[in-house]
Amino acid sequence: MTATPSIDPAVFLHEQLAQASPDLMRELLTTFVNALLSAQADSVCGAGYGSRSADRVNSRNGYRRRDLDTRAGTLEVAIPKLREGSFFPEWLLERHRRAEAALTTVVATCYLLGVSTRRMDKLVRSLGITGLSKSQVSVMAKDLDEQVAAFRTRPLNDGPYTFVAADALTMKVREAGRVVKVAVMVATGVNAEGYREVLGIHTATTESAAGWLSFFRDLTARGLQDVALVTSDAHAGLVEAIGATLPNASWQRCRTHYAANLMAVTPKSQWGWVKALLHSVYDQPDTDSVNAQFDRVLEGLYDKLPAVAEHLELARADILAFTVFPKEIWRQIWSNNPNERLNREIRRRTDVVGIFPNREAIIRLVGAVLAEQHDEWAEQRRYLGLEALAKARAVLTARTPDHDELEEANTDLIARAITA
Repeated sequence: MTATPSIDPAVFLHEQLAQASPDLMRELLTTFVNALLSAQADSVCGAGYGSRSADRVNSRNGYRRRDLDTRAGTLEVAIPKLREGSFFPEWLLERHRRAEAALTTVVATCYLLGVSTRRMDKLVRSLGITGLSKSQVSVMAKDLDEQVAAFRTRPLNDGPYTFVAADALTMKVREAGRVVKVAVMVATGVNAEGYREVLGIHTATTESAAGWLSFFRDLTARGLQDVALVTSDAHAGLVEAIGATLPNASWQRCRTHYAANLMAVTPKSQWGWVKALLHSVYDQPDTDSVNAQFDRVLEGLYDKLPAVAEHLELARADILAFTVFPKEIWRQIWSNNPNERLNREIRRRTDVVGIFPNREAIIRLVGAVLAEQHDEWAEQRRYLGLEALAKARAVLTARTPDHDELEEANTDLIARAITA
């Protein structure tokens, strides 16, 4: 005869959970979610974690932490990363939710303020937001603004950020009853683990020295330090801000922007072969070969296009700054502006709006796009390997210049940018 259990396990568990503290509930829920994520990752890999199997098609590569808001509180879940491709649990997270919601609120704001054109009217209807009221838009915007503000002001604790790239986009906004242009400044960097990050976003009335200085001061106050190289265009105000806030950093002139500057002084019929000569410098296998090829290019240009040769010679230190670093990371440093693809993604969203109703709307939409890109970079493979990063750090720490040398270097840096 089988004895009947005196305690119902389901009832007992229910009673214990009902009496449990919020901390215990969050701990249990976190364990459960992480177990599900691990099991799903094992399924994607074709084998269990740490096990050998002929069916394995991928393997783990650590975790990325993500906050998940629940009724039991905010959970810090560990989402597995893969060595090849990315792992994104659609049942837990929603990709591109922030940027799409931000676009909706900005477009709806334009529509409700009566600044839409016929094209805008068609657009909002295609987005399905014709029924939104001002109060609904306000509630959506408040939530997004809080998320973007938290992202923009977060401490930069994952440094040192060895390599940083900065660029600015111009956008139209309505202010005081007229349409004006504002500069939207964006900075990205490579953190201590070799992953790219969006470091910050800032708006200014114009792309000036004061605007860039304010932006970089904010970045350094949040933790940006020990930068080895900053890649940007030759805007004098930007270069001045870099020298003032990151005195130990070298400056690499963006290859894409410099090519446009050089093209402006080159006869249109000659640009094809001049561009090929410039690329031949970047394609050399080591530092000595780069400098030797640069000398050969100058020698050939002085005979046929002296103005082009002079422009190239003045920019030599700026466009070859990458050569002091290990050749394993050259391509990532001097390749087309690291932010060019990011800029295209921003433009894809902002071009839909055309003219923004205010600066807050710019920060909301661009900030949401940047926050999502930041998350995607965390899922991808390392931008730079740890060994290459260590070699790059050694270049920075090998010799620290004194104060007078820094002042002289910064003055020379600004002077070159102005003459460019």
